[in-house]
This record gives sequence, structure tokens and C-alpha cells, in this order.
Amino acid sequence: MRLAVNLVHQGAGALARTAERWGYAAALAPEGYRSDAVSVLGLVAGVTDSIALISGVMQIPGRPPAMTALTAATLDALSGGRFRLGLGVSNPDVSTGWYGVPFARPLERTREYVSVVRRALEGGPVTHRGEHFEVGGPAPVHVLTERTPGPVPVLLAAVGPRNLRLAGEIADGWLGVFTSPEAVTEAVAEIRKGRGSADLDGFEVLPSVPTAVADTPQEAADALRGQYVYLMGIGDPERNFYCSMARSMGYEAEVAAFLDRLKAGDRAGAGAALPLGFLDRTALLGPVDRIADRMRAYADAGVTTLGVMVSAAATGLPGRLAIVEAAARALERSGAGD
Repeated sequence: MRLAVNLVHQGAGALARTAERWGYAAALAPEGYRSDAVSVLGLVAGVTDSIALISGVMQIPGRPPAMTALTAATLDALSGGRFRLGLGVSNPDVSTGWYGVPFARPLERTREYVSVVRRALEGGPVTHRGEHFEVGGPAPVHVLTERTPGPVPVLLAAVGPRNLRLAGEIADGWLGVFTSPEAVTEAVAEIRKGRGSADLDGFEVLPSVPTAVADTPQEAADALRGQYVYLMGIGDPERNFYCSMARSMGYEAEVAAFLDRLKAGDRAGAGAALPLGFLDRTALLGPVDRIADRMRAYADAGVTTLGVMVSAAATGLPGRLAIVEAAARALERSGAGD
């Protein structure tokens, strides 16, 4: 198993350079309320030499497939062939609220979108008339970017069984988030179903997990509560992925208490309502040796690259740089490193 750093846009260059120096395999740039992935990766491409760059993730409703192909080709060229295209369909609230794109039939839309993007990245002119996307006509999509020969790997963010099977079928890897080793095992089983007769050799299994280093798990968890409140408070609570995940793990009463406090405007109280057990199962918490034990569990579950979410901890750039170093030392102690 290798490590990836899941960046925050403030200090992204310093974080990526430090991760590269510590032997990290990849740097991921998330896309959400605070920053887009492309701008951050363009910066990182210019200040690093060897670390792979992954959009984690570029949102499918936010860009037509032709623009995604052109962007991927450009980032791949700027980085000397180091770019990996991470894509995700987002969620109903963001898809319609931010981008004005209906969320209906997301798996079919994803399949069609990836097909168009891959064909465009192959370099030939593309004309496509599908159920969800139309490109071409008098001006076929023709990406002429000069870059390193070869395909750009496509990784899909996926949660449910059908989406995981789709990732196994059409993608080169899976991007997960806020997931436990047990959930990774279940996800890999679904991915295998999508792969059919193909094995998982070369298929990337890359979940990113919040990480905080402290003397005790409780102290580390407290540094992450704000991030959990932020993500669990996005959109409709009945459709929110993170709330649904917590409920599925047996924390229905705790999620209800969390939402009650959040609705009342008490964000600190909402964070305090989240049990340590939930955070501990979905994050890397505590001192280096304890984090090393958790890394072994993720490796045993089938993770090929583990994303370290320095963006989740309530700290500044020095604290995030320290997390990058501590996680590298934890992987070395775990014995799970490649």
C-alpha cells in the first residue's frame, strides 16, 4: 500500500512537495465549496517532479465531457504524464443547485460521459449522439494537446453497490471517502463483480480518510469534528451521503441528535454529538503507532493507495505538514508499505 495526500488549496504546493519528499505516490485535489480541483492541480504540477496528480474529484455535472477531456489532456501535458482523472457524479442537491443539471439516471450518465471523455483523449475527432450528451456535428470534439503518449487513467468516485460495480467495469480505479476498512472490503467485493473475468491487477483502490495526529484518539477526533459537521450538513439530510453512512453503521440516534443541534444553529453542539466510535471507524486518529495499526487494517481490506486527508483537521499549514510526515512514518512502521 502507498499513500496519497488529499490537499487543501491553501499551501497546496508546499503540501505536495513535502508529500513527494516523503515518498507519497499521489496528490489529490478535491472539488467543493472551497476550491476547484483543476486550479490546484495546475499549481501542483508546476512545483513537483514525480508525484501523481489526481482530481479527487472533478464533478461530472460541472463540466461537459469535451471540456473535461481537454482539461485532463492539458494537466497531463503540464505534469509530464502524471495526471489521473478522478470523476464523480456529485449528489442531487449540488447537481441541481450548483450546476442546474438533473440528477436522473446517474449511472447511465456516468457511463456515457466516461465513454466520450476516453474517446476524446485518444485524439481522434468525436461525434456522439447519446441519451444524455451530444457532441460533434459541424465541430467534432478534437483534443490536439501534445502530451505523453498513452491513456489517462480514469478513477470513479462511487458509494452504492451498482456504482461500485460500474467503477469496476469501466474505470481504472475507485475513489472512496470517509470509509472504514470493513466498508472497503465490501466495496472491493462489488468492484470485483463489475470487473467480471478481469482481475484487480493494476486497479487502484484509493479511499481518502480524515487524519489527525494527537496523543489520544479523543484529542485527534476533536480536531476533525468541524469537517464532519460541514460535510454532514450539506443539502437534504435524508439524502446526505455522510449522514446515510453513519446511519448504516448503527448511529441513527446520534445522527438524529446531530441534525437537531445543527438545525438549531449549534454547530459546536452538533459536532460534539458525533460519537468517537463513528469518527474512529472512518478516520486515522491518535499517535503514530495507533495510526500504523489502522493503516494495516486498510491494507488488509484491499486498499492500494490510502489518501491522507490533511484538509479535514482544524489546523494550519504547519499542522498539515506535520500530518504528512507523521502518516509517512506510520506507514513505515505498519509494514504495509510497498
